Amino acid sequence: MCCLFHYICPMSETVISLTNAFIFQTNNTLVLHDVNVDIHQSEFAYLIGKTGSGKSSLLKTLYGELPLKEGSGTVAGVNLKTLHRKSTPQLRRKIGIVFQDFQLLSDRSVMDNLLFVMKATDWKDKSAMLKRAQDVLTMVGLPTKDYKMPHELSGGEQQRIVVARALLNNPSVILADEPTGNLDPDVSDDIMKLLHDIADGGTSILMATHDYRLINKYPGTIFNCADNTISKKDSII
Repeated sequence: MCCLFHYICPMSETVISLTNAFIFQTNNTLVLHDVNVDIHQSEFAYLIGKTGSGKSSLLKTLYGELPLKEGSGTVAGVNLKTLHRKSTPQLRRKIGIVFQDFQLLSDRSVMDNLLFVMKATDWKDKSAMLKRAQDVLTMVGLPTKDYKMPHELSGGEQQRIVVARALLNNPSVILADEPTGNLDPDVSDDIMKLLHDIADGGTSILMATHDYRLINKYPGTIFNCADNTISKKDSII
């Protein structure tokens, strides 16, 4: 599997940068202030903190769901401060998003789920689309599941499909919001190994999680949401 992810990229390239950023919730409540975060190419980073500490709001800001009103920030070269709703697809084509609850379309097959995303991100060539879809399914270890409906897959398989979906546009970074939250420990380990393989191949990962077992087992940079700001930690102990 590792060879499928092989990609050489300078570690010095910054794919996420926030400087003195203020993060607000949907109702305009300030949840984080003076946020300074830099994540580089191939870096695996965790975002930890109690429920309600601002993790999801930060991720939503990074993928353009919430505006960055104060401070500065870039994701995959896109300026978040000047990002408008109509140009959000430009950002989404450069990143991948993995959700806890999968958010697969239940009325269509795995392949059609992937094709739907590619059509939404301006893919035009049907043969190229089919090839890319098969490539990402192979990357996540499910090359023969293209015809399956989501309900025919296990939770772990569905999350692998979500990771495949996130890889379609060869993103600079994947933002993962509790990707193992609905999975048992063994399946969670499989997803973590997959995500680390992806990071080793050059795609940065920022993963929000409550599972400290995974952080201890699969080390990475740790950003802690607490006291309405974010600090970098050496460990969770």
